[in-house]
Amino acid sequence: MTATGSSAVDEPFGDDQLKVAVDAFEAATSVTVLCHVQPDADTIGSGLALGLALERRGIAVQVSFAEPDRLPASMRDLPGTDLLVPADEVARAVDLIVTVDCGSTGRLGSLADRLDGADTVLVIDHHRSNTRFGTVNVIDVKAESTTAVLARIFDLWDTEIDRDIAHCLYAGLVTDTGSFRWVRPGTHVLAERLLATGIDGGAIARTLLDNHPFGWLPMLSTVLGSAQLVADAHGGDGLVYAVVRRADVEGLGSEEIESIIDIVRTATEAEVAAVFKETEASTRHEWAVSLRSKNAVDVSTVATGLGGGGHRFAAGYTASGPIEDLVASLCAALG
Repeated sequence: MTATGSSAVDEPFGDDQLKVAVDAFEAATSVTVLCHVQPDADTIGSGLALGLALERRGIAVQVSFAEPDRLPASMRDLPGTDLLVPADEVARAVDLIVTVDCGSTGRLGSLADRLDGADTVLVIDHHRSNTRFGTVNVIDVKAESTTAVLARIFDLWDTEIDRDIAHCLYAGLVTDTGSFRWVRPGTHVLAERLLATGIDGGAIARTLLDNHPFGWLPMLSTVLGSAQLVADAHGGDGLVYAVVRRADVEGLGSEEIESIIDIVRTATEAEVAAVFKETEASTRHEWAVSLRSKNAVDVSTVATGLGGGGHRFAAGYTASGPIEDLVASLCAALG
């Protein structure tokens, strides 16, 4: 089938592109919403908001992600979690599969095989590096979050954004904008609209961003002690990086591991920050790499060149080998 709904990066993204999502929803009687592995608040917030909207229209829906086997603790208070089903219980044949905030099939993990059992695959995202793997692709690369794309789809679909749906949408908005560090015209208008439903934005942000178990503190001491500065990277703009080994984070969740990059990136001397996270305790040295930049570097381009993807200021990829080789490859990619 021919993919529809996509737009080039620099084209205006309007109601015509969004309407293909509405058409897909209205044609379906059974829907599976898939979030990406190691889920963040944008993918889960999008998945649950959409699940709630579909359920209220009498459409059979389930929401899932492949790994880990439990929802991160900070997201367990989001409305709609009763729609979540374990990965091994996800239906193998449905009218429509919707992926949210997922740039490629690889980000679906073991659930990627469910795409073959759907009549239509709808991709809703805002990643510039999205591979457009759906039969229908709704990808607004200028949107702050996937939840922001969904807010526009809901309006076009005449779907009320009530308090529960607003809670889910706000979760993705506040996290993907870095607590509103990275915004565009209209970001605060959307935030105000969501807050006007009665949700407690401060409480949502604290739950998602400011709560960690005590074990997070000694872990930070160890990991931040590995931090190194490569002052001459990217023509002197600088790279700061830290290394997270599996032994450092034993007993901690993915949220605690993912939070490290936001501390490393605060180094004044570096435009780009990286965290190398060991994913397998083996001689192959498998790593998941998180990248952040402040202004001058599009790390989505860097990550794409290294086999990953993401946003302009936040991206990632996977790699294997000794850390010294990975740092050298990253510096070469930065130029």
